[in-house]
Amino acid sequence: MNSPVAKADVNAAPPPRLGIRIGKRVLRVVDQFFDRHSRIPVTPFLDAGLFPELLTLQAQWTQVRAELDQILRKRDEIPAFHQLSPDQVRISKGDAWKTFAFRVFSRRVDENCAQCPVTSRLLDALPGLQNAWFSILAPGYHIPPHRGPSKAVVRCHLGLQVPVEAARCRLRVDQETRHWTAGEWLCFDDTFEHEVHNDTAETRVVLFLDLDRPLDRVGNIGRHVLLWLIRRSAYVTRPLKNLEEWNRRLGIRAD
Repeated sequence: MNSPVAKADVNAAPPPRLGIRIGKRVLRVVDQFFDRHSRIPVTPFLDAGLFPELLTLQAQWTQVRAELDQILRKRDEIPAFHQLSPDQVRISKGDAWKTFAFRVFSRRVDENCAQCPVTSRLLDALPGLQNAWFSILAPGYHIPPHRGPSKAVVRCHLGLQVPVEAARCRLRVDQETRHWTAGEWLCFDDTFEHEVHNDTAETRVVLFLDLDRPLDRVGNIGRHVLLWLIRRSAYVTRPLKNLEEWNRRLGIRAD
């Protein structure tokens, strides 16, 4: 079934490649600053125990999964990643990688939060939450190698729907490879090169979060400045605009 929102109606033109390359180089230099001021290891994978604030959400993961099941009943109405964020067009193809967003760089997506009240309540209680969404990966899809934008945040995945052949649905970060387990967190530094293979016949879904990296006082000041700039860039404003338009065309409201 075709999506109710015509792809041509979404502001999907990617930004100039030169601007992207320059921006990425600047962010890599800035990452050296966050390396020096990080209060946790700067390693590809991180112990979830470094983030005790995640325990409450983990304890209620089955309730989050129940809300996910309701959302997946309307899967054709969920946008592909690149339909919201044109910057992802290299790694997101067709309808293979869908995202149901709750937060985009701390901006709350009220229309989506209203559809998942338990999940939204748990997310509202998380300190330092920047991004949050259901990340829905189709069977047989490969997300090619790429890097995240900044060490100012740490990426955390909560396994919600994991293929039975879990080892064949895997995440490589730098030289290490792991797979998801339902009801457990997988935390990593996404500025290391990483990729995902779902070599199974089942869909994989995680609750995808970006949390503030624990930094010292100077690092926190630097992050505040960087995120202030990022939130005002097309990297954030364009996806928010596309998401607002997507929900408007579907008639989705916050109340």
